[in-house]
Amino acid sequence: MDKLFRAYYPSPIGTVAITATEEAIVSVLFTEETAEPNAPDLPACLTDCLQQLAEYFAGARKAFQLPLASSGTNFQEQVWHQLEKIDFGTTLSYYDLSVQLGNLAAIRAVGSANGKNKLLLIRPCHRVIGADGQMVGYAGGLWRKKWLLAHERKINGTHQLTLFG
Repeated sequence: MDKLFRAYYPSPIGTVAITATEEAIVSVLFTEETAEPNAPDLPACLTDCLQQLAEYFAGARKAFQLPLASSGTNFQEQVWHQLEKIDFGTTLSYYDLSVQLGNLAAIRAVGSANGKNKLLLIRPCHRVIGADGQMVGYAGGLWRKKWLLAHERKINGTHQLTLFG
């Protein structure tokens, strides 16, 4: 088994724990655990991930370019690949993903696969919403999902203005 390395990124919406092998990112998850200082000898993929997360939260990055190592079923991998195609600042429904996969009966399975995504932000499952436009399910918490979508829309210049600015 490959040696695993861990680093933490202090995002505006909580600590992100990143796990990687020497070659690829294994998981990117929000955590409530106390972040330890990052080791000075992290693999390049992990330091790249930290840098790209900083760029994303600063509004300077819309897509991640990282080597990924995931382990899911063939169907889960298909769903996760579709997540990577959702444009920054936009949303799709579970139904839309089922259509893209060519299997309208797979809506629940798509939802299940989406919920098993361990590469939050990198594979943007926060961009998947209910068919009625409602915010549903997010491993990082719905409040983070709302924040992430608002952040992306603001960067794209498509955020909704209120009467008060």
